[in-house]
Parts: sequence; C-alpha cells; structure tokens
Amino acid sequence: MQMNTEKKYSFGQKGQANLSREVPGQEQRQPSRAQKGQGPLKSLRSGAIQVTIWENENLNAEGQVMAYKTVSFERRYKDKNGEWKSTNSLRANDLPKAVLLLNKAYEYLVLTGEDGGDSDGQY
Repeated sequence: MQMNTEKKYSFGQKGQANLSREVPGQEQRQPSRAQKGQGPLKSLRSGAIQVTIWENENLNAEGQVMAYKTVSFERRYKDKNGEWKSTNSLRANDLPKAVLLLNKAYEYLVLTGEDGGDSDGQY
C-alpha cells in the first residue's frame, strides 16, 4: 500500500514558505491572515515588548473551517553589530510590560468575543 506523500508548496507574504503534506484523514491547515496578506488582528507595544494577536484557520475532522486566535510576543533588541533582532526571552524588567500587554490582548479577545469561548482550550 502506497501513501500519498506529495508535498504542496505555497509562498505567503514576504516570501515565507508554507510547507504542508497531504495526508489522508488528517487535519489540514488553512492559510492564516498573515499568509493571506491580511496581517495580524491587533498589535500592542510597550517599549521593546510587542504582543500580536493573530487569526488562524484549520479544517476539523468533518472538513469544516474552524477559526481560532493565537497571541505571540517578542522583545526587540540591537545586537553587538547594531542590527535589530527579536527574541521571546524576557529580562526581569520586561516582565511587567509583558504581563500588561498580555492582559490587554486577553481583554481585547474577550471584549470582541474572539476568545474562543472554550475553557478547555479546544477550538
């Protein structure tokens, strides 16, 4: 028995590759807002800390498109050569800003009704 392991390649915004495999009976990811060129739902920034809210879509087992939100954060800094970089590692002084921005992101999701509504994390 031979499985279909054909790879499909599509390129999103800014030349980022989206690599996916077609596997029968398995959930297939749909392009996110960013991959469709729509960008994040909302970005919040305080100093070097940024929190971004994204909308994503996935096909469930029944083939229906299910939307869910994710939140990412990063800290921007300059390296030894003066080039801007980003990291998900925080310094002690970054924690209050990160907490504030993550709370604001949660507030945005709850007030707009986009928090998913599930307490068990299943979307």
